[in-house]
Amino acid sequence: MSDISFDGRVAVVTGAGGGLGRTYALELARRGAAVVVNDLGGSVKGEGGDHTAAQKVVDEIKAAGGDAAPNFDSVSTPEGGAAIVQTAIDTFGKVDIVVNNAGFLRDKSFLKLTWDDLDAVLDVHLKAAFYVSQPAFANMKENGYGRFVFTASNATFGNFGQTNYSAAKMGLVGLSNTIAVEGARAGILSNVIMPVAKTRMTEELLGEFANYLAPELVTPMVTYLCSEACTTTHGAYSAAGGRYAAVKWTLGEGWFAGSGNTPTAEEIQAHLDEINDMSGAIVPQSTTDEIMALAAKFQPAS
Repeated sequence: MSDISFDGRVAVVTGAGGGLGRTYALELARRGAAVVVNDLGGSVKGEGGDHTAAQKVVDEIKAAGGDAAPNFDSVSTPEGGAAIVQTAIDTFGKVDIVVNNAGFLRDKSFLKLTWDDLDAVLDVHLKAAFYVSQPAFANMKENGYGRFVFTASNATFGNFGQTNYSAAKMGLVGLSNTIAVEGARAGILSNVIMPVAKTRMTEELLGEFANYLAPELVTPMVTYLCSEACTTTHGAYSAAGGRYAAVKWTLGEGWFAGSGNTPTAEEIQAHLDEINDMSGAIVPQSTTDEIMALAAKFQPAS
């Protein structure tokens, strides 16, 4: 097994001024990538800004013999996203890798959630990934190569007080899956990371358990997904405390009411065990896979 190298590759890591993003930027640079270190320098609630964080990481990379450039634009506007990618193109000539990592929290129980809290979190997590990834995708397509890593969360399983955050993160799963489909012919792969790590965003939530969850334990999985060695696309992976696991959205075989039949709600109730049965489940790689599975139900029995 050969070492994974990023020589000649250019990476953009958003939210790379600290926490997980910093570890990604440092490791990619250590392995040869030129890295655009993006960070607005705001608080965990997305307030304020400070160029110090991104510049410090750039200085670390250069001191270790690597190549990096800072970027201080906000990911949460189309102009900011375009400027981040343009920094990579202007400084290093292209963009090969995008790690969409920037984010913050505005946690509140559902009934206390304000629309400002909703908009802010959607802007910096979900919309931001569109704003950064679309111009990057265009450059990758021209060059016939690309790697996207989108940062989702185990909050997609459901977590009290995080309706805005979990919805935004689940949106990233759909975004990544469709980029994987659209990018396949151009050599562009797209995957999701669902990290659990001790950062300034999570240490209060995790308490003492956070001590088992060093950010550096997420980095190997992200590094692999960013690499030429990676052949996986349309995937999602949990990385937490040294445990790495695939996360799948599966489609059960279900119960078929029969062609031309419209069942009653009572029949749904009667067949609920079959509907919930996951034996024979598939992991769709696109909407086509579900349509094909459904179409097979309408074929006459041989």
